Amino acid sequence: MRYIKQLLIILAFCLLGELLAALIPLPVPAAIYGLVLLLTALCTGLLKPENIEDTASFLIQIMPLLFVAPAANILRYWDIIAPNAVEILLICVVSTFVVFAVSGLVTKLLLKRKGGDTND
Repeated sequence: MRYIKQLLIILAFCLLGELLAALIPLPVPAAIYGLVLLLTALCTGLLKPENIEDTASFLIQIMPLLFVAPAANILRYWDIIAPNAVEILLICVVSTFVVFAVSGLVTKLLLKRKGGDTND
């Protein structure tokens, strides 16, 4: 019963995200609205992490399974993707390294602000 309650809480934030996406004419996915609302609720204390922790951990554990269908669809549209495959792969590799670098720099900055060890 605890898992169902936690899942319903997470789904409620997903629904709120869908409603916001329908009401606000911006090109922002509904999932982003839902995640921002969930983060806000967690940061403000309206929602305690314990209220969704078990179900959230389960969803994170099965996350790779959730990518199987989108990955299979790449094969369905391979004839469209193939002419640009090298460019797409290059963009993916470069953007991955950019995200690594920015994440590392932001983490280093935040640790420095808190007085932690940055291992220069």
